[in-house]
Amino acid sequence: MAFPLSLREEARAWLAANLTGDFAHARGLGGPGREHEGHEVRLAWERHLGKAGWTCLGWPVEYGGRDASLADQVAFHEEYALADAPARVGHIGEGLIGPTILEFGTEAQKARFLPPIQRGDELWCQGYSEPEAGSDLANVQTKAHLAGDEWVITGQKVWTSLAHVSDWCFVLCRTEAGSQRHRGLSYLLVPMDQPGVEVRPIVQMTGTSEFNEVFFDGARTAAENVLGAPGDGWRVAMATLGYERGVSTLGQQIGFRRELARVIEVAERTGAADDPVLRDRLVRSWLELEIMRLNALRADPGPVASIAKLYWSEWHRRLGELAQAVQLKSGLVARAGELNDLQRLYLFSRADTIYAGSSEIQRNIIAERTLGLPR
Repeated sequence: MAFPLSLREEARAWLAANLTGDFAHARGLGGPGREHEGHEVRLAWERHLGKAGWTCLGWPVEYGGRDASLADQVAFHEEYALADAPARVGHIGEGLIGPTILEFGTEAQKARFLPPIQRGDELWCQGYSEPEAGSDLANVQTKAHLAGDEWVITGQKVWTSLAHVSDWCFVLCRTEAGSQRHRGLSYLLVPMDQPGVEVRPIVQMTGTSEFNEVFFDGARTAAENVLGAPGDGWRVAMATLGYERGVSTLGQQIGFRRELARVIEVAERTGAADDPVLRDRLVRSWLELEIMRLNALRADPGPVASIAKLYWSEWHRRLGELAQAVQLKSGLVARAGELNDLQRLYLFSRADTIYAGSSEIQRNIIAERTLGLPR
C-alpha cells in the first residue's frame, strides 16, 4: 500500500525538479545585504512558487494557502535551505502584511490583497521608521487626512527595505490632528507607483542600496485602504512587528545558515579552524543558530517577540565579526573597493542591531512589558 508523501518529501522532490533550467543559476542568490542579486530571476521564481502552491503555506486554504501546520512550515523552510533556493523577494508580503490582513482586514481587503501576495504578483515594503521616529516609532509624524473618498499622505519614511522594487507600502501615519505618541495613528495600504511618491536609495557601506528613503507629497490611497479602524494603527502595527519577529524569521534563517556554512568553509581553508578560540566561536555560533530556530518556533506575537529580534540581530552581528576573523589578514584588504562575501557580511551586519528596533529599545520592551520591571 502506497502512503502519500509528507509535505517535507513533496517539497524536497519539487525543489530538486524545479531549481533547474532557467532557475538553476538562481541558487544561493539574495539575502541580507545581497538583495540586489538576481532580482528578476528571483521574482520569476516567486511567481513559480506561487503557481505551484509553495507560498503562504500557513494561510487558510480559502486565501490561497495550505493551512499547513507549524511543523510542516518548518519542514518546508528546512528543505528550502538545503536546496540552496534563492532568498524570497515576497517575504514582507507573505510574512508581515499578509498575516496582518488576515487578522485585521475586511473580507474585501482580504479578497483584494491576499491573492496577489500568494501569486507573487505584488511586492510590499514597510513604511514605519522616520528620521525622528526610528526605534521610537510612536513619534511618527507622517500625516494623512481624508479628502472625499481618499486618504492624502504627506511625510517621509526612511530605511524602507526594498521600496524601490515594491508595488505597495503599509504606512503608519498620524490621522488625528493634535494627537501624540501612540494615539491617533492609522495603518494605511498605499500604492507606490503614483505621483506624490518618491523613492531615494540609501547607499550603504557595502555599496549596495536595499534601504531607501520614501517621500510622500500628497500621495493618495482609497478611503477603504485603512487596515483596522482609523486611529487604531498602533495596535495593528504592533501585531505586524510580532509577525516580523516571530516565526517568520524561520525564512530569514535560510540565509543565516548559508552564511554560517560559508564562514566555516573559509575557516577550514585558511586554517583558522585550528585555532581553539576561533573553533569555539564557530561551534558556539552553530549552537546559537539552533537555539534561534527553536525560539522562533515557540514565539507568539506580542512583547515576547522582541526576544527574537534582539537574539537574531546580536547573533548576526557576531557572525559578521567571526566572518572577518576567519579570513585572517586577508579580510582586512578590499581590492579597489570590491568586497568579498564575508567582508560584505561583516559591514552589513553592523546595521542589524539598529534597524527594526534597536537592541536598546528591545531590552526596554522585554524588561517593562514581559518581565514587568519599572520604567
